[in-house]
Amino acid sequence: MPITFKEFERLDLRVGKVMQSERIEGSKKLFRLKVDLGSSQNQIVAGGGETYDPEYFMNKNFIVLTNLEPKVIAGTESKGMLLAADDNSKPIWLNVPDEVPVGTKVL
Repeated sequence: MPITFKEFERLDLRVGKVMQSERIEGSKKLFRLKVDLGSSQNQIVAGGGETYDPEYFMNKNFIVLTNLEPKVIAGTESKGMLLAADDNSKPIWLNVPDEVPVGTKVL
């Protein structure tokens, strides 16, 4: 289903750096991430626990959808989403080089 450019502009995509990463207790698939977005820090729930360790995310930059409606996942509130490609149900996280400042808007 196509969206208009105006609808696309509503997405607030930013570069975020993961400052904390841990598995969510009771889940083999989910992580609780603390992500620095420059002007704020958000808690985000991310999948991929069957493929990645928590250390994978640490101090790396990712593309983050920051204005996604908050949602409680596995008892944890998530305020955003890390973007990934889907390779046969395996997330391939969209990393951003370190030289791109945290909080930079992604167009």
